[in-house]
Amino acid sequence: MVRLDSVWVAGSSNTGKTTRLVEQFCLWMEADGEKSHQGSNRRQKPKELKIPSKLNPQQTSTVLVFAANNDNRQDLVERIVAATGGKYPIRAKTPLGFFQDEVILYWPLLIGLLNLKAQFPVRLRPETEQELATRLWKLSAEIISAAGVNEYRLVRRILDLLQLAAYSGTPTEEIGTVLAQGLEDEDVKIDYVQFLLNWRSWCWERGLLTYGIITELYYQHLLPDPNYQQHLLRRYRYVLADDVDDYPGVARHLFDFLLDRGVVGAFSYNPDGAIRLGLGSDPEYLVGLASRCKKIETLTTTPVKTLTEVAAMMTQSVSQPLTLVSVPSTVQTIATTSRAELLRETGEKVALALESGAVQPQEIAIIAPGLDAIARYSLVEILRKKGIAVAPTNDQRPLNSYPAIRGLLTLLTLIYPGLGRLVDRDAIAEMLVVLSPDLTIQNTYKIDPVRAGLIADACFEPHPDRPNLLPHSAYDRWDRLGYTATNAYEQLLEWIEKQRSQYELRLLPSPISLLDRAIQDFLWLGSNLPYDLVAALRELLETAQHYWEVDMRLRQIDAGDAPANATIAQFISLLRRGTITANPYPVRPIGAASRAITLATIFQYRSSRQCHRWQFWLDAGSPLWLSGGAATLFGANLFLQHRFARPWTAEEAKQADDERLQRIIRDLLGRVEERVYLCHSELAVNGQEQLGPLLNLVNASLPIVSEALTNPESLELTK
Repeated sequence: MVRLDSVWVAGSSNTGKTTRLVEQFCLWMEADGEKSHQGSNRRQKPKELKIPSKLNPQQTSTVLVFAANNDNRQDLVERIVAATGGKYPIRAKTPLGFFQDEVILYWPLLIGLLNLKAQFPVRLRPETEQELATRLWKLSAEIISAAGVNEYRLVRRILDLLQLAAYSGTPTEEIGTVLAQGLEDEDVKIDYVQFLLNWRSWCWERGLLTYGIITELYYQHLLPDPNYQQHLLRRYRYVLADDVDDYPGVARHLFDFLLDRGVVGAFSYNPDGAIRLGLGSDPEYLVGLASRCKKIETLTTTPVKTLTEVAAMMTQSVSQPLTLVSVPSTVQTIATTSRAELLRETGEKVALALESGAVQPQEIAIIAPGLDAIARYSLVEILRKKGIAVAPTNDQRPLNSYPAIRGLLTLLTLIYPGLGRLVDRDAIAEMLVVLSPDLTIQNTYKIDPVRAGLIADACFEPHPDRPNLLPHSAYDRWDRLGYTATNAYEQLLEWIEKQRSQYELRLLPSPISLLDRAIQDFLWLGSNLPYDLVAALRELLETAQHYWEVDMRLRQIDAGDAPANATIAQFISLLRRGTITANPYPVRPIGAASRAITLATIFQYRSSRQCHRWQFWLDAGSPLWLSGGAATLFGANLFLQHRFARPWTAEEAKQADDERLQRIIRDLLGRVEERVYLCHSELAVNGQEQLGPLLNLVNASLPIVSEALTNPESLELTK
């Protein structure tokens, strides 16, 4: 019989940790199979991972499976299903997703424990959380001035403190003590705790949940409850957690609770991970789980060839800038003077390699410490003009940056009354263009920008309550518009009048329905829209649906007399401020869109845990490589368990930056199989000289050779 011991699997990137966890899952199912067939003399092969065909899946307990993020969760589930044929019940979640599901499932229990109002909870998305907290607190100019940041950042900072405290298992009431001890050299002039207690009470009263509130409810109230504990232990006999180096500290408390009560666990840990350190994860606290496991395995070999062997040399070059190092020919440099030249040169080199057939688009990743809008647009356009698809990873663009989205928001102002101050002639002209696509010719419109401008100047009638579009005949030279543009404009007017009449007759259910109709009638039309636009439109509808769900809850509780159209105005203003909304689900491209070059920041690429044949490190001379392109949340270091509430010194900050940079280098090199191209420009986008931590490595590496781009055999690993 297979002995059921908890397992700790450690290893750097691409060493097979997830594969080992899947194998352990199969061993657990084998053990359950042996128990269900006691008395049989059938012997199992020692290392065979095949699931017994006679085992009844109904006789096994559900396995609780964790992954660091949703993309990794989907990958892990697919691998488990492929290994077992999908015969066995699993529940796969991220730690925060598990806390959320449990809090919602056992909400009636929490109602009794905390004496809450009996109503179904509604989870707030980050953009709605920010807006509601801003409205509730109404921060004065004195408080904002004392913080030294603008109102938006101060509100975000306060909300992040609640989240960090919850992730570490710290009660909200103790946040002030932690800050007072950890920021001893700074005068804490703001009563963060009072703001957060008011916010928490306000959310509890209305049944609103944020990630911080959810985590605190789970750890502080739900997990200690004996009734919940019985249900939890009855459901799960096994827990499997991948990449625990990215989990919040409170996840350790859950795992300890399960292990203490006989649940068998399997955990994987990447010493070169800690991707979310500074954003709520506590890898040093989670590594303590190793002491709870009887079997500890360290994986060192990679299933596929990577450039891991180059990591020691490259980290030495970074940590000791005065040391002369010999960079292998698998690491080359693309160097230019200006950043504009660098973007163009990088795009050209990538296109040259693809045209030669040396590599496929899906085998290339372009990675940068930070991707500004100019760099993203330039690279995407350079490659798309050559017919090469580019897939930005987790593209964090504001919805308002899409012309189609701006056009749809403008359309709302023409149908619902009281929104006239949110629209002008320029917005009308843009709407006329983007809502008149020509299906016969790609990327063309029936109403071009020039004619749209003429129509907006002559036919748009501003009004604070009822802005209007006049017929095309209001333009005295309407004959200059042409038949195609005139016909498209009149169809749009007819559509607007139809929606207005339905609104007057109360036949228009909600603005969400209107947006969906507009997308179907003006943008979709049975055509194949670009994947990024489809994702943006789905994101718009999901954001709108969530916004009105929250608004409905607030109207039920607060019984406010604000007109319904005020919500539309607030929604339009929210998106026009450039708010970045949550990504739609699902977010994975399929078909041709999946055969694209990956474009990502360091943080996004590492979080996705992908592997490519070639990597292009953009802006290799940037100082942003020290932070990995991810900012550290205010006070994050104070909530780490190994240094809880201790002041963060300059020496510790420098050491943390150096260690993070070395983890980044080792992690990225463990995810590339053949080549790394360091793309460096002497001057940054602001014209300043780039003197980042990788500059010594850039200077030591060989300049790119054209033959190397087209002939994979031309490069050999040299020492």
